[in-house]
Amino acid sequence: MRVAVLGAGVIGKLRSGSVVDNSRTELVAVVDVDEGRARAATAGSSAKAFTDYRKAIAESSPDAVIVSSPVHFHEEMCLAAFQAGCHVLCEKPLSNSLESCRRIVAAAAAAGRTLAVGFNLRYFPSVKYLTDAIQKGMIGKVDHVRAYGGHDGLAGFRADWQYQGPLSGGGAMMDIGIHETDLVNHVAGDIVEVSGIVSGSIWNVEGSEDNAMAIMRTARDIPVIYQATWTEWKGFKNYIEVYGDLGMVRAQYAPMFNLLITHEKPGAKRKRVVKYYPEIMVREKFKGWQTTTRIAFDEELIDFLGMIDGRSVRLADGKAGALAIEVAQAVYRSTREHRTVTLPLP
Repeated sequence: MRVAVLGAGVIGKLRSGSVVDNSRTELVAVVDVDEGRARAATAGSSAKAFTDYRKAIAESSPDAVIVSSPVHFHEEMCLAAFQAGCHVLCEKPLSNSLESCRRIVAAAAAAGRTLAVGFNLRYFPSVKYLTDAIQKGMIGKVDHVRAYGGHDGLAGFRADWQYQGPLSGGGAMMDIGIHETDLVNHVAGDIVEVSGIVSGSIWNVEGSEDNAMAIMRTARDIPVIYQATWTEWKGFKNYIEVYGDLGMVRAQYAPMFNLLITHEKPGAKRKRVVKYYPEIMVREKFKGWQTTTRIAFDEELIDFLGMIDGRSVRLADGKAGALAIEVAQAVYRSTREHRTVTLPLP
């Protein structure tokens, strides 16, 4: 599988490394406006560096494209890839508006090509533990979900576009919160009802909320309590907690952590399992968070190839990518109109 990577920032460089190291893929092109950065991302391969993605697709003839550019370029790059007959793995969020996402999904269908979206938290060990516990019935029938994602705001961004609403599509909910939205859809069923509110009086960036809070309901009739924030002064943190009639399970990062509490019936004696990941904590302390993300990218790439082959995989598809944006926009609409917003059933 010949692969081109569009965007060679921190994420794009990690994606390129995954392609080089996978025995089923060949990195043939890396694109970035900074040619030196694109060239650096080709390390370990015979891939060519480009500054123009259209030229890269035309000259390198990839079978698949990984889009890891700023989000406001996602649509044009995805459409160009589909027009060239390529499969696409697009970094989250799929795009910066629901209309744009729908055009991307429609283009993939029209071309008969695979569209996947890189929600890499699905591959974190703590999230795998959580999904396994639910699927094995360890917490019984799911009753409700809590989801939270946050960091301490603008100082942590690598580029201005990441927090500028007209380019990014919104604030905390389109940034870190998009992961939690996807995890809720992934473990509890697609979100179909949203009552939310956003606030933006801390950083005061027009079109970009500091906090998004919502009560949601999924197609399985599971209620969800949700928050995405840029005012988590303790630093980067996200978690999802799933509660059932036989217990609860929590997946957290950072640090990577699980808590599982089970009982035979409500009110009975409880068993408690706490799972730490010291090998990840030590590795990240000395080599950075990128090491954990790179492992997730390696697994995503394997599943991307599996999705192309028609197998059922953990990887998010285009529908999941569009739904995450639809939920975010529903929270914004709920805030403006002071009402609950109903989404179409899947």
